[in-house]
Amino acid sequence: MAAMIADAREAPGHGIELIRPDWPVPVHAGFTTRQGGVSQSPYDTLNLALHVEDDPTAVHENRRRLVAQAGLPEEPRWLRQVHGTRVVHADEVERDVTEADAVWSDRPGQVCAVLVADCMPILLASADGGCVAAVHAGWRGLASGIIQVAVAALPAPPAGLHACIGPCIGQAAYEVGEEVIEQMQAAGVAPHYERNDARTSRAHLNLADTAAGILSACGVAAVTDLGSCTHADAEAFYSYRRDGKTGRIAAFISLPA
Repeated sequence: MAAMIADAREAPGHGIELIRPDWPVPVHAGFTTRQGGVSQSPYDTLNLALHVEDDPTAVHENRRRLVAQAGLPEEPRWLRQVHGTRVVHADEVERDVTEADAVWSDRPGQVCAVLVADCMPILLASADGGCVAAVHAGWRGLASGIIQVAVAALPAPPAGLHACIGPCIGQAAYEVGEEVIEQMQAAGVAPHYERNDARTSRAHLNLADTAAGILSACGVAAVTDLGSCTHADAEAFYSYRRDGKTGRIAAFISLPA
């Protein structure tokens, strides 16, 4: 399934740039870039993760700016992401402690969020605005079934969900070994990939297209792909594969308070 592509950016307040999903859903959602914060190199500037050895004071200021400038009703329910398949309700989250890779809510004012720097953030929302979710997915998460588990956790039929795939590493930059492709296929996932040279066992994996296919198989028909590559756009995004020691952007979503 080919996802629709959208990249609507806005820069409110003091320079925090937000990317908003172009979808007709009555929710508050967006993706940050690395611009508009106070963190120093190599985390410059809007790093929102506490686990990457950045100055915690800077991270908390960045988070404060995000809440204020994005108009969030609360600080996001930050997860401790572990490349697994645990999905939790926002009520269960102890910020920066709860281990999970997706969080959902059916309560107004609770902000679901995930942090990424090449892995793929996916936002989900029911068409009627009754529930939302934020999902973190790398290739391991896709192979393990994080998308399927997250879709099944929501109290809404898959056909009534909208999905937005946020900034992640693009196919051209994401070279993986044959064992990655084999593990995904063994798990029943149809990975989208290409080989530039038939003589090599390396492949270029397309996370976004693979996720769009999984969402479609789950029954989610409305899929938007921002089409932004974190590796290619160093000014806007962090990339672990490009830089190693680096920060994290956020994907957030909530029902209106």
